[in-house]
Formats: sequence, structure tokens, C-alpha cells
Amino acid sequence: MEFALTDVQSARDMYQVLQSMAQSHGVTLRAPPPEPTSCCGRGCNGCVWEGYYAAALYWRDEALLLLSDFKSP
Repeated sequence: MEFALTDVQSARDMYQVLQSMAQSHGVTLRAPPPEPTSCCGRGCNGCVWEGYYAAALYWRDEALLLLSDFKSP
């Protein structure tokens, strides 16, 4: 299952889909990473959003690993 993270809404959608899948299988996932609140908007190297998307991808990988025992019909 692929989830492209292109913006904050795509990350929110991914969290919702994976949390719904987990709930339907009785699996508890940890909370997704919080969205940054301190971005200055200047496109800095090492922007807080870069760290957020890296954390979101890690969360996705962890969630998919926990759900890997459950196959979709």
C-alpha cells in the first residue's frame, strides 16, 4: 500500500485510513506526529516540515508493519 505525502492534507488522509484499518482489526497505533507550529515560511534548509514528513513516513512504515499480518480480501 502506497501513500504519497505531498502536503499536510495527504498526511492527514493517510493517518485516517491507517487508523481506520487498525481499528477494524483491533490494533492500536501510536498517535501520529504532531503538525509543526513554528514554520517561518521561508523555505529553510532543514525546515520543520521536512522533519514532520520524515516522522510521518516512519509512522506509516510502523503502522503498515503492525497491520502486515492482516491481508485485505
